[in-house]
Amino acid sequence: MISSSVSITAFVVHSIAQTAVDKEREFGDLDAVVGDGDFGFSLARGFEIVLQEWDALDRSTPSVFLQKVALVIAGRIGGTSGPIWGTAFLRAAAAVKDKEQLTGADVVAMLRAAIEGIKMRGKADLGDKTLLDALVPATDALEAELIAGTDAQRALERAAVVARASADATTSMQARRGRASYTGERSIGSPDPGAVAVAVILERLAAEWSLS
Repeated sequence: MISSSVSITAFVVHSIAQTAVDKEREFGDLDAVVGDGDFGFSLARGFEIVLQEWDALDRSTPSVFLQKVALVIAGRIGGTSGPIWGTAFLRAAAAVKDKEQLTGADVVAMLRAAIEGIKMRGKADLGDKTLLDALVPATDALEAELIAGTDAQRALERAAVVARASADATTSMQARRGRASYTGERSIGSPDPGAVAVAVILERLAAEWSLS
């Protein structure tokens, strides 16, 4: 079982990266419905580099590790995804600066910081049909479970369930940010690719956590 905070952080990031690479076509097909179709490709290429440089990434603290990942992502993911995902990782890193051991509260703080970074960088909020519409509810659910004393496995599973339901709910929304927003009402009827990505990432993470 993974134990140290750096090891756990690396485990989570590796799961995210592998999911992005493995689901490139699925995410791209979703984005092609009303967007430019490059979401899956861009995300996969960035996290592909993260995996290629995996052994060289500094793991002195969780924050330093996340900073290094953020720099790779921001520099290698094209389009709007690079700045948004890079900012998310940078904000998460800043939230736990100088900490060697992380608590459940720290994890929630990292996610909250990432959310605020995404809002700022993407000029988006809940209801705009973006990844926030899955990430925020999932974070709320994770926090509630951890406060209630639920173990990490079940807390992750609950967050994944909420993320999936929330991603599905974006189907009826009209996009207000990104290229999909240019299509107006045509954006109604398909889920947001970023929100779906959050759900898929959490589902895989929950599944892999049980095996770690």
